[in-house]
Amino acid sequence: MIFEHEIPSGSRLYFGTSAKLKREIEFVSAEMLENFGYEEIVTPIFSYHQHECFDNQKLLVRLNDEANHEVTLRADSTADVVRIVTKRLGRSTESKKWFYIQPTVTFPTKEQYQIGAEILGGSFEEVASAATMLLKEIDIAPVMQIANIRIPHLLNEKYGVSLEVLKSMHVEQIMQAELPWIEQLVRINSVEDLEDLEPFPSDIREELEKIKEATQNVSYDKMVISPLFYAKMRYYDSLTFRMFEGNALLAMGGIYSIDGVEAAGFALYTDECIVNKMNREAK
Repeated sequence: MIFEHEIPSGSRLYFGTSAKLKREIEFVSAEMLENFGYEEIVTPIFSYHQHECFDNQKLLVRLNDEANHEVTLRADSTADVVRIVTKRLGRSTESKKWFYIQPTVTFPTKEQYQIGAEILGGSFEEVASAATMLLKEIDIAPVMQIANIRIPHLLNEKYGVSLEVLKSMHVEQIMQAELPWIEQLVRINSVEDLEDLEPFPSDIREELEKIKEATQNVSYDKMVISPLFYAKMRYYDSLTFRMFEGNALLAMGGIYSIDGVEAAGFALYTDECIVNKMNREAK
């Protein structure tokens, strides 16, 4: 039996204080991003192309249009923003900087509000700095984790370290790799650990240099370095960042490529930010 007051598991309900916090976070974010030169875009909730964003297409909520073509609900905003701006808006706009405030929906009934920004041809430093300033503006100061997805791929492709081992961070198994520099790579955790990169082979060193340069260009105190971090992240293939407080992921972004378009962007997870602020106010 489904009671009249029940809502599906994974869906969102905001009222009173939480609804006010949501409105304030979205208002402050929109105002700040507009001041930084971003234009707003709201993409359709229905899409023909979301399946191209997901390896696991079970996450998509499916239905059909009037011609019986399959469409899905928006489960990812980034890809649609890039495709719509480059392929549909085309000559009608010259803007390269866009932001959105909208939810995504994944199977079976997971609803997630996001505030995101994308810069066509943008840099890691641009989006990481914007994300940190946005979180500061809403009075949240999480830890920033900087990684480079290319490093785990190099370890797998050239040095025989399994991506599954890296994904689960089995340090003992990683250390078993017969590589004279692997222990030093495992121990990199802070900006200071990037000072001496000479022991590493040129390909690994080149990717670590990118992390080092990023840390020098992004002004943020609570920063950790995770060169071995690996997760299947859609379209991200180089520098990435994630922002945590406790076990909550509050924001994520980096450099990516979609349909040959190089871009950089981030998403702030509104729901987690609301929980974070309500928990602090309750103490």
